[in-house]
Amino acid sequence: MNVEVETMVNGKLVHASVPARLHVADFLRQHLGLTGTHVGCEQGSCGMCTVMVDGEAVKSCLMLACQLDGRHVRTVESLAEDDRLSPLQQAFKEEHALQCGFCSPGFLMTATALAYQGKRPCRAEIREEIAGVLCRCTGYENVVTAIERWFAEHPQGAREDETADGARTA
Repeated sequence: MNVEVETMVNGKLVHASVPARLHVADFLRQHLGLTGTHVGCEQGSCGMCTVMVDGEAVKSCLMLACQLDGRHVRTVESLAEDDRLSPLQQAFKEEHALQCGFCSPGFLMTATALAYQGKRPCRAEIREEIAGVLCRCTGYENVVTAIERWFAEHPQGAREDETADGARTA
């Protein structure tokens, strides 16, 4: 059984007919070609598939695509503009926080959701907030440093020029 879905994904209106049991992660990757959302455990434990739905960080393997109807989705693909990395991505690059890159979309979208909610977490709070994304490469030191730096350099974070659906306002 298919379900009709109308949703905003990275600022673009999407109409789709999807199987009722299709997960958001599979919808984004297989139906929309947005392969930046990585799928790890498919049980919500690893956080690799984190995206933003209506400004909240959501593990997309635990949400059905039909639940996106009328909602705004933002994926890691929304961060860079053309060939230019976003300030958050640039901080990850400069602080060597990208590591193998598989978990990076989950970290980037979790940090973006924090900023969108108006949070300015301290280092300990950043570490706690990103605990839902598992990294098998190393400790979280460089990831925490990159996010901390981004918050320090961009006090308004993701809210300064973007909306929850990823559309740029400036």
